[in-house]
Amino acid sequence: MQISVETFTVNKRFPLTISRGTTAQTTNILVRIEQDEIEGWGEASPFSIVREDRKNTDELLKELEQIIPTLEKYSSLDRQEIEKKLQEMQVSSSLRAAIDTALHDWLGKRAGLPLWRLWGLNRDRIVPTSVTIGINTPQGARKRVKDWIALMGAKLLKVKLGSPEGIEADRAMLLAIREEAPHAQLTVDANGGWNLEGAMEMCDWLAQQGVKYVEQPLPVGEEKNLSQLRSRSPIPIFVDESCFSSGDIPRLANCADGINIKLMKAGGLTEVMRSIHVAKACGLQIMFGCYSDSSLANTAMSHLAPLADYLDLDSHLNLADDPFAGAILEEGRLLPNDLPGLGVQYRRNLAPCP
Repeated sequence: MQISVETFTVNKRFPLTISRGTTAQTTNILVRIEQDEIEGWGEASPFSIVREDRKNTDELLKELEQIIPTLEKYSSLDRQEIEKKLQEMQVSSSLRAAIDTALHDWLGKRAGLPLWRLWGLNRDRIVPTSVTIGINTPQGARKRVKDWIALMGAKLLKVKLGSPEGIEADRAMLLAIREEAPHAQLTVDANGGWNLEGAMEMCDWLAQQGVKYVEQPLPVGEEKNLSQLRSRSPIPIFVDESCFSSGDIPRLANCADGINIKLMKAGGLTEVMRSIHVAKACGLQIMFGCYSDSSLANTAMSHLAPLADYLDLDSHLNLADDPFAGAILEEGRLLPNDLPGLGVQYRRNLAPCP
């Protein structure tokens, strides 16, 4: 098989602020895998759980250059061996995600079937996706809600809290959102922005506001306190940054109610599926999330969306210049199409990928 790489830059319509900072633009990587005149596509987007672990796009490209000669010795059908080799080489998870996704796209095109069909899944089971309101002033949050409602009639809002200004700022923002969208379903993601005492106080208060669940209330490294928080929280606790892949799930099973699975964290659709099975075996609920991903990566996740309890695959909806088109938004639900593989097309001409 042959591998080629190119970059593309995407800009957010509305910059997103979370407890770790603000993002307005990212440069992502398109990985193409070609064999037998069939080409599979995958996306890698840079992300960080803590500031120290971030690799920028240039660093990811250098890493790709080093591993491509090794990978090109394999066939596109050798996914098990390729996954093992990538793990042995300690390749960054976002690059593993791009390669594994491209291999699945290739396979679906080879078979002439969309991935959801290959997996025997039912698109009717896909739940609506939430859309995200970043940390903002109360006035700014109100405007952001209006923007989302105007864009897609959003009814499920994921509110980013953990403001550097403290929990009173968090409360003021959430109340403004509730007033602006009184009938919307709200969830909260603190991105590790609270300490244990603040998280306990906020979980009690958020329950009174009708919030459905809270995600990553405590920072990475404080998982020992999650069980204490969960034991007294009136709303479910999900973990995101504390859970990279399937190997992390068993140790979190007694201190969380669910996990947020992201393609870039997991390192590919193979590991996403594995994480789903492990989480379900541990009695945990499943959420799919994203980083600054385009339609390519979010469409890949949409093929497994029938297995998720909650979806937060909205990053591409906030892009002013998404180069791809794939899964279709229908009544708030992100549905994969019937085209082979991922079903992703170039937006500029809507010609199917070769």
